[in-house]
Amino acid sequence: MIEVKLHDVGEGMTEGEIANYLVQVGDRVTIDQPVVEVSTDKMVAELPAPVSGVVTDLLIPVGQTVGVGTVLLLIEATEAQPAVTVKRTVERSEQPQQQPTVTALLTERPKRVLATPYTRKIARDLGIDLELVPAVDPFGRVTEEDVRRFVESGTTPEPDQRPVAVETPSAPVDTIPFRGIRKQIAKKMTQSLFTIPHVTHFEEVDMTRLLALREELKAAGKPISVNAFFIKALIVALQDFPVFNAKLDEANEQILLERQYHIGVATETADGLIVPVVRDADQLTMQQLHQQVADLSTRAKTGDLRAADLKASTFTMSNVGPLGSTGATPIINYPETALIAFHKTKKRVCVDDQDQIVIRSMMNLSMSFDHRVADGATAVAFTNRFAGLIEHPTTLLMELI
Repeated sequence: MIEVKLHDVGEGMTEGEIANYLVQVGDRVTIDQPVVEVSTDKMVAELPAPVSGVVTDLLIPVGQTVGVGTVLLLIEATEAQPAVTVKRTVERSEQPQQQPTVTALLTERPKRVLATPYTRKIARDLGIDLELVPAVDPFGRVTEEDVRRFVESGTTPEPDQRPVAVETPSAPVDTIPFRGIRKQIAKKMTQSLFTIPHVTHFEEVDMTRLLALREELKAAGKPISVNAFFIKALIVALQDFPVFNAKLDEANEQILLERQYHIGVATETADGLIVPVVRDADQLTMQQLHQQVADLSTRAKTGDLRAADLKASTFTMSNVGPLGSTGATPIINYPETALIAFHKTKKRVCVDDQDQIVIRSMMNLSMSFDHRVADGATAVAFTNRFAGLIEHPTTLLMELI
């Protein structure tokens, strides 16, 4: 019997949620055929069958989160087992036992404490059993603050000291499943917001000249998206202010300044927000940036992104202007240092340097940054540098020569 286990599908993941089984018990599968979908904090990945054979059991129910190495399903091989598969050995004194079914697992498994992966990691690092930690939340969810409060108290609570979950009267309601990418987004955002002291800085940018240049390029048969211009201007600004292309290593008391520029582009999909990454963006031409952003956006919406498309971003941007947004306080894509969001561009009455009343195309931007790593003055200088390049695109082009 061959075990199909949850393995690391990208960037050191430790757990994943069973999003969907692509096979049923009794189905025949071929080697490398996708058999189960697993949702991580960045993507939904398909795990393939390691051998050809017949599915004999599905061990973990859909919607449950399990750790890397957990056996998800069993396949009875109908051909020689690959050498890479590790066979389990049974002591002579032991009798072979049948694998438990999903029903048996649900009845035998101890009650799972409600907590985010980040809270669980803190508890593991501190050697704390989450079942002993009292939760302030009325529904029993254990938070990072509960764990730290428990450590500071130095006492183990008696069972009757635990808060009891409040039961609410049942009533007819419509429900939406809270799992898959949506659940992973929630975990990631909670980790970021409760780890990083966020500060958001706002600025406005005159887009008039850039939009005119874009129209000229389009008329000449060289269309370039606004996002491509944004990425190029961001790279120049990040090179001048490398503290925003960085990660904080608290354990070693270091700020790690990244030498590569992998720009994450927040993309809205039917399943939620994901962040495909334009890798080595500083080495790409404007036309290549335009094509890559378009390609990543299309594949994000059709669910065709690969694990490599979602890895190792160093800075993230979000262009929500086309949706009509005028402002926001974005949450940083942990463990990055900052995230910049671009909002709606609209024509406004302005006063120019000669005190003349003019009509300009103005865009708001908001930038959230990690206040442990950078200060407000640095953030203002960074956005001023970015705004100057966008407002005078010929200056931006000179930076690329």
